Amino acid sequence: MSRDVQITFDAHDPRGLSTFWRDVLGYVHPPPPGTELAEGADPLAAWDEFLAGLGVPEAQRNTRSAIEDPDGTGPRLFFQQVPEDKVVKNRLHLDVRVAPGLAGTERMVALEAECERLVALGASRVRRFEPDPPMETGFIVMADPEGNEFCLD
Repeated sequence: MSRDVQITFDAHDPRGLSTFWRDVLGYVHPPPPGTELAEGADPLAAWDEFLAGLGVPEAQRNTRSAIEDPDGTGPRLFFQQVPEDKVVKNRLHLDVRVAPGLAGTERMVALEAECERLVALGASRVRRFEPDPPMETGFIVMADPEGNEFCLD
């Protein structure tokens, strides 16, 4: 029997990092439990209201955040606040699949276009790896706003 997976990120700013990844992946912030959001309502504002209603102090309202695939197929991403900085390379990273099925120049052009979009969202470009057939199709290593490496594939 297979299991669902949630991917958890340690973060200084869970809300900010979840918003970055929401925009990268086309995910959404889910509403608080038992809450129906009106069309176009801001789920993060709903969370602020929900947490205030529970008596959670404002200083503790950015200790965790989550995003979900609106289609329900991708894993849930959870962001938890931690005090320490990231100090070493990730042992696990996400590959953001933006050019499946593309090859050569067409693939690298698509990866570069997505790289530009993500840099505008706050990502950093780390390194480009050129196609090297037959084993390597080319990819770009990037880092999110808190330094977590990921690849555009």
